[in-house]
Amino acid sequence: MHKHRTQLLVDGFVFLEGPRWHQGHLWFSDMWAFKVYKMSATGVSSVVCEVPQRPSGLGFLPDGTLLVVSMADRKIMKLVNGKLVVHAELKQLAAGDVNDVVTDAKGRTYAGNFGYDLFAGAATALADLILVEPDGKARVVAGELDFPNGTVIKDGGKTLVVAETWAKRLSAFDIAADGSLSNRRVYATFGERMPDGICLDAAGGIWVSCFNSGEFIRVLEGGEITDLVELGDKRAVACQLGGDDGKTLFCLTYDGQLEDIHQQKAAGAVETVRVTVGSGGSP
Repeated sequence: MHKHRTQLLVDGFVFLEGPRWHQGHLWFSDMWAFKVYKMSATGVSSVVCEVPQRPSGLGFLPDGTLLVVSMADRKIMKLVNGKLVVHAELKQLAAGDVNDVVTDAKGRTYAGNFGYDLFAGAATALADLILVEPDGKARVVAGELDFPNGTVIKDGGKTLVVAETWAKRLSAFDIAADGSLSNRRVYATFGERMPDGICLDAAGGIWVSCFNSGEFIRVLEGGEITDLVELGDKRAVACQLGGDDGKTLFCLTYDGQLEDIHQQKAAGAVETVRVTVGSGGSP
């Protein structure tokens, strides 16, 4: 197993989510500062838009249009001429806050949700995975997921892998021509590690952010861990490969207590690791 250490790129954020590398920049949400940013590889950032109902997962349509999850009102927005407009209304399909998403090459977006009111302390419940077509029409394509979170599309668009945070596993599905999902199976399990955001590399390895253990791991199908990044007391929230050669792993971290998030304590950061296998697939 290869072990790595991160280097701090920039800090001063609250709680970061949804990183995507697009057009030479890292795009990400600061969930509890209610902003979406884009950042150069050297750490120079600017605000793209503000999302009052908390931004999370990001994606891009084939024409480059930015998609942004608006968590609390259970919508996916799109940025058109500098303004956010509704792309998909998911209140009738999502039982909890909409969270992470992945958008495929055809502009179809798969969206997870909490499944229950996490922030109100409600009892846990299983959730559905929702498919949003490029025109905004939505339908449920998988059910009974245990807090679906980070998601990738691999094998040339044939396979979807989603992190089930509370179940401590990655689950895989076959993707049909119309975007429907079938043949659910366990892709990898992690013992006590809880997977959050994930991203895919060109060799089919999946980088997994393990929120509770403060680690980023690279895992192969079946569960073999090839690489490990340890953060100590910090939380591993999400990750994305990018940079000029695709071999910089951008690691979104959180160095605080969970109760600090609502107070907007500046405990979120972007850290980096250089890896040997570059980005691949979606995201």
